[in-house]
Amino acid sequence: MWAILSLLVENKPGILFKITHMFRSRNFNIDSISVGVTDNPEFSRMTITTIGDEKKVEQIVKQLDKMIDTIEVKQLDEHKTVYRELSIFKIKLSNANDSMEINKLANAYGGKVHDVKKGSMMVELTATPDQIEAFQELAKPFGILDVARTGVAALQRSGA
Repeated sequence: MWAILSLLVENKPGILFKITHMFRSRNFNIDSISVGVTDNPEFSRMTITTIGDEKKVEQIVKQLDKMIDTIEVKQLDEHKTVYRELSIFKIKLSNANDSMEINKLANAYGGKVHDVKKGSMMVELTATPDQIEAFQELAKPFGILDVARTGVAALQRSGA
């Protein structure tokens, strides 16, 4: 089971280390992590995705909730949550037609094309992880030269 965890934590040095150390010490894996300061500079929001059965995810939530620097921990329901990830792909251009085809592919996924050079172009895509992976599979035949992904950012919908 794929889980999205949202943490509100104190914005102070070492908190990211403490959170990741807790995962490592209990042999849990972090699939992605993103962190940013909230509207209140005293707090940061962490979004962590992980994979595990229901019991394992519950254990992670309980362990995170026990940490002194943690204000709030929630497992978010992906159906009641807006979640996105930013990715940037550098894709090889072997011929003139590739540029048009990659442009069409980028448009189909709501991507933006940047930095078109003779041998490559970059595509920026903000989407769900599944959509990014689908784009990546379709772009593979062109040749992916490099990729950078930010990790998931998520907020629960109002009233959820």
